[in-house]
Amino acid sequence: MISARFSAAELSEMTEVTDQAYADRLAAIKAKKGFIIDMDGVIYHGSQLLPGAKEFVDWLIAENKQFLFLTNNSTPTPKELSEKLHRMGLDIPPTNFYTSAIATAKFLQSQKPAGGKVFSLGGPGLTYALYEHGFTMSEVKPDYVVIGTEGTSHNFEGLQKALSLITKDGAKLIGTNPDSNGVKENGEKVLGTGAFLALLEVASGKKAFTCGKPSSLMMSYATTYLGLPKEDTCIIGDRMDTDILAGTNAQIDPVLVMSGVTDLSNLFDDAYRPFLVLNGVGELAN
Repeated sequence: MISARFSAAELSEMTEVTDQAYADRLAAIKAKKGFIIDMDGVIYHGSQLLPGAKEFVDWLIAENKQFLFLTNNSTPTPKELSEKLHRMGLDIPPTNFYTSAIATAKFLQSQKPAGGKVFSLGGPGLTYALYEHGFTMSEVKPDYVVIGTEGTSHNFEGLQKALSLITKDGAKLIGTNPDSNGVKENGEKVLGTGAFLALLEVASGKKAFTCGKPSSLMMSYATTYLGLPKEDTCIIGDRMDTDILAGTNAQIDPVLVMSGVTDLSNLFDDAYRPFLVLNGVGELAN
């Protein structure tokens, strides 16, 4: 997916500021010490690196910026994400990746420091993160039912088991993220974690707690991981309802790139606004 190219004047208008104010905001973002960066629609789309992404990563490294790739996808591990970007020509260590699975496991650890039992529907990244934070997988009276990014375990039997554990055994319902859908490389929409959570909420009468973007909880974990105050940090993403709202909730300057799902048809739908609108991340490296 290649975004339309907008002129500087058009980007100023999309940011809803004057040309001079836009230039000042662009300079302010470039001066930040820390960058929290979404991936799909920002760095790549599917298996294709987006234009300017490599130059942006090279700029981050050359300028000694601290950066963290943040994703609501709970299926991959940081090592798998690192290997995916390596195949695209970017060498970034696993320590520079943070997923909603890690945020969820960290939250559950804060609730039960001694660990506990979990029934999870999700990929290996979620299971791995839960194990790392002291939790075991169990279908017998678990403390939590955790729903992750869509996968083969999201079938009728799995969802029915989750419902039974919530309603009969009192397990608390947790979601790695609230995304109602995702988008395949061909543009086809797929059911997201939020859709499965909604099903279980309606059937059980219980409200889920979600840990991923736009939760300020995940943003707090990310800034703590970077070791920087929020004033020195920005978040870059392509979605208003997750990335930009996450920055707004956490009072971290949100930067919207027009290389992903947001376009002129939905840019102005929300009351909250991005701090800056860019064609893509490569513009920060210029």
